[in-house]
Amino acid sequence: MSPDRRTFLKSIGAGLAAPALIQAQTRKPNIIVIVTDDHGIGDVGCFGNPEVKTPNLDRLAASGVRFTQWYSNAPVCSASRASIMTGKYSERTGVSGALVSQPDYDVPGLRAGETTLPGLLKQQGYHTAAFGKWHLGSIEHSRPRKQGFDEFFGWYSGWLDAYSHRYYQLGTPPGKIFHDLWRNETEVFEEPAYMTELLGHEAQAFLGRQTRRQPFFMYLAFGAPHYSMMAPKKYLDRFPATMERDRRTHLAMVAAVDDVVGGILDTVKKQGIENDTVIYFQADNGATTEVRASSYGKPYRGGSNGKQRGFKLGLFDGGMHVPAILRAPGRVKAGTVWERPMISMDLLPTFLQMASPGTPKPAGIDGHDIIPVLRGEVKPHETMFWSFANGRAVRAGDWKLLENPPQFPGEEVKDKYWLSNLEADPSEKRNLAASEPERVKQMTGMIRAWERDVQLNSPE
Repeated sequence: MSPDRRTFLKSIGAGLAAPALIQAQTRKPNIIVIVTDDHGIGDVGCFGNPEVKTPNLDRLAASGVRFTQWYSNAPVCSASRASIMTGKYSERTGVSGALVSQPDYDVPGLRAGETTLPGLLKQQGYHTAAFGKWHLGSIEHSRPRKQGFDEFFGWYSGWLDAYSHRYYQLGTPPGKIFHDLWRNETEVFEEPAYMTELLGHEAQAFLGRQTRRQPFFMYLAFGAPHYSMMAPKKYLDRFPATMERDRRTHLAMVAAVDDVVGGILDTVKKQGIENDTVIYFQADNGATTEVRASSYGKPYRGGSNGKQRGFKLGLFDGGMHVPAILRAPGRVKAGTVWERPMISMDLLPTFLQMASPGTPKPAGIDGHDIIPVLRGEVKPHETMFWSFANGRAVRAGDWKLLENPPQFPGEEVKDKYWLSNLEADPSEKRNLAASEPERVKQMTGMIRAWERDVQLNSPE
C-alpha cells in the first residue's frame, strides 16, 4: 500500500469524507445475506487469486464494496454465525465454538427471546427466510422460526453429506448417522440433489414469490466448501485435472456456490428490484486444515487464507480474516475497496439502520453501523476481541496480541504471547512481544477487561 493511500485511510477515522457512500435512500431495502463455510480469503478471485473462478462474486464486488480486512467474530462456525444473527460478541450469546450435532434435535443454541437480525427486521415489516446451514441450536427455542424467520429450509447440524443430506460421525464410538433436512418443522427428503444447487433452487423460488409490497430478508447459508468435500463433475471440469486433488475439489465447490450467487444477481435484476436490494456476502471463518477434509488422511490444504497466517480453529488472522462484499445501490459506491478493519457483529445495526433510519440500537449490541464509518463520520472499532478454547486475541489499531497462540502442524508456537503490527506484518510472521513488553502488558489488560465484560473466564 502506498504511503499516501495509507494516510488517507487512516484519516477517515478522523472525520474526512470517504468515497464509499453516496446519497441516502428512504425505501426499505430488501436484504440478502450470503454466508459460506470454511471459505478463505484466497478462495475468491477478486481477492487476488487468479486460479479461483468466481465471476459472480467478482461481479458483486465490482458493484459494491470489497472489504480487505473484514473479520468474523470467531474462527469457527456456530460462534461466528451467532454474532451475525445477534450483533453481539458470540461470548454474550451462549454460543461458543461449534455446537454438537445430535439426532434428537435437542441441542441448545441461541437463547429463547434473543434479539436477532431477522426478528428486528420482522418488526419493521419484513418477510424473513433462512436457507441452508443453521447450526445455532436444534432445540425448539433455538430453531430459525423461533429466532425471527418466517420460513426455513435447511439443516441444524454442523454439516451434511452433499447428496444424501445426512450427518454422520464414524470412527469415534458410538458413532452416529441421521438425516437432517427440514422445511419449517417438517422433515423433507430431496436426495440425491446436490445441496448447493438445491439451496440455489430454494432461494430462487423464494425470490420469485416476493412482491414490491413487502420488503424481504433472505439468509442463505451454504455448507460449502466445508467437509464433506464433494463436487459434481461439471464443476470439477472447470479446473485442470493436473491440479492437486483437494484444491481442485475445494475450488469446484466454490464454483458451485458462485453459480448460485450469479443466479440471485440475475433474478433480482430480472424482477426489477436490483436497485432496491442490498446483497452482502462473507465466509463464516477461514479455510481449515482439518484432516477429515483431506483426501490423503493428512492436514488439509485445499483452501487458501491468502497471505494470512493460520486456519480455522485458531486466532491468527487466517482463522477469522475472511472475504466480505457489500452491494448496496444508492448507499455505497460501486467498485470501492475498504482497507480498514470491520467485523461481523456490525451487520445487525447496519441493516437495522438501512431498514429504519434513526432506530435506536438495541440494548446489549456490540456492533456498530458501518455506513457512518464508510462516510467518514465516525471511527472504526478501536478494539476487537476474539476467544477460542484457551486462546485470546485483541486487535487495537494495527496492533494485535494473541494469548496462547494456536498450534497447527508445521506451525507450532512455543510463545505464550504473540504480538504483531498488522500494517507492517500482515502475515503475523514476526513476534514483537519480547521487544514491546509494555504494549503486551497493556493489551493483556484489555483482554482481561473484555473477559469481565462478556463474563468469560480467563484461560488457565
